Order: sequence, then structure tokens, then C-alpha cells
Amino acid sequence: MSDTAQVTGVDQEVDAAEQNGDAAPRAAENSEELLVREGDIAGDYLERLLDLLDYDGDIDLDVEAGRAVVSIEGGEDLERLVGTKGVVLEALQELTRLSVQQSTGVRSRLMLDVAGWRAERRAELAELGRTSAEQVRDSGKALRLHPMTPFERKVVHDAVAAVSGTRSESEGEEPQRRVVVLPAD
Repeated sequence: MSDTAQVTGVDQEVDAAEQNGDAAPRAAENSEELLVREGDIAGDYLERLLDLLDYDGDIDLDVEAGRAVVSIEGGEDLERLVGTKGVVLEALQELTRLSVQQSTGVRSRLMLDVAGWRAERRAELAELGRTSAEQVRDSGKALRLHPMTPFERKVVHDAVAAVSGTRSESEGEEPQRRVVVLPAD
């Protein structure tokens, strides 16, 4: 069966579920199926890439927070797939998303991590968000952070939201867009 036929079949199932009044459970189930399929397509794409580069790595597929998550762990060469400040990782993630979109016809929000870099970066950013929010709460003065990627800003916004008496917003244009931490008042 072609990829297009599979996606069309899922759409038909959702339409039928809506007519029967059980659209929400079926849509959620189909959404989960589509995310798993995205992960499988991405995994195949990345496996071929690793083979071409002659890099060792194990690919782990998961679904978290409504998006497919693909992680590559293992070989020592993988650091090259991260690059300075994750620049190569961001590019590889976008190429992987485009590969998934080409197969499914749907824009992917897939998240890619290589050698645990994104997970470590998430922890660093959460700490930055928390400490920045505490500093703003204690001083009452706004704090502008350095420019960040959308992923990085999201992690910081979430961390700031967890500290009472503070809020955050983004300002600027890509690639200079940054988080500003403000008192809640």
C-alpha cells in the first residue's frame, strides 16, 4: 500500500468516526498512529544516513507531547551530527522533517536528538529559565536573555512559567529572537 493510500485511509476513518459521534477518541488514536508512522519514516531516513556516513548509532523512536521523537545514541562520531551549538542537529532535524513530509504529505513537528545533546541542553535551559525568573522576581527588573532557537525559547518559557511572580515573552526577529523575563505585575 502506498504512503498516500495509508494517510487517505486514516482520513476516511476519522470522517466515519465523526459521523458516528466518536471522533475524539478515533482522532486521538489516528493521531498517535500517524506520529508513530512519522517516527518510523524518520528512523529509516536516519538509518540510511548513518550507513552512508559509516557512523554507528542506535535509533530510538517515541511519541511525547503530541510529537514524534527520534533519538540517535551510540558511536563516538555522533558529536559531528550535533555541531557547534547544535547547528548541525537543527539542520538534520529539518531535513528529517522534510523527508517525513515528502512521505506523508503532512508537515512534521518531529523532534530529533543526537547523543543526548538536546536532552542536556533542555536541562541547562530549564535551569537558566528558573534562575532568571528568580532573579527577576527578587529584583523586580526585566531580564533579556541571549538569542535562542524556538526549541530553546520554549524550554525557557516553560521554566519561567513555573516560578510565581514572573512571566516571559519573546521579542525580536529570527535569528535574533530572544526571551524577556518580566515581573508578573
